[in-house]
Amino acid sequence: MGEAGIAILPLAPSARFSLRLAAAVVEIGEAGGFWLDIPINTCHVAGERMTVRLGPNEWLLFGPQADAIRHDVAATLGDRFFSLVDVGDRDLAFAVAGIHARDVINGGCPLDLDDIVFPAGSASRTLLGKAQIVLIRPGAERLYRIECGRSFALYVRAYLENIAHEFLRSPGSGILA
Repeated sequence: MGEAGIAILPLAPSARFSLRLAAAVVEIGEAGGFWLDIPINTCHVAGERMTVRLGPNEWLLFGPQADAIRHDVAATLGDRFFSLVDVGDRDLAFAVAGIHARDVINGGCPLDLDDIVFPAGSASRTLLGKAQIVLIRPGAERLYRIECGRSFALYVRAYLENIAHEFLRSPGSGILA
């Protein structure tokens, strides 16, 4: 992290799946190591696996190996009706980290990212500028994960970098460039 207190970095590729499942099936708790019974707009990290619940019947699943995820989730759900789609090539992710991460993201995102409103474990589908993103705050530190469509990745990164540059130059930021 630079002296400016902000880092915007691409994240290494990971397996990503979109899981659609009847909300009534959520009582099973977990599927293949992914916790499903979590509130909407939250995430749960268990080792190298992360579950993001975006709606009553929609989850994003992240982990290191696509084949293992596919097998483990399908084995747990058995003959229940579900849709598990590999979206690993559809999206890219960025980490926005540092003491000014929230300020930079809020420069283009309408969500209130105050710790009380968007605490650790929060996740939401939202906008950054004109791009749809999924914003995830997996832990308590000032680290956010931004998932965006591959075709929007250059725009999203440039948008974040521009906001960071302008924010850090502004007299009200406490940091004068």
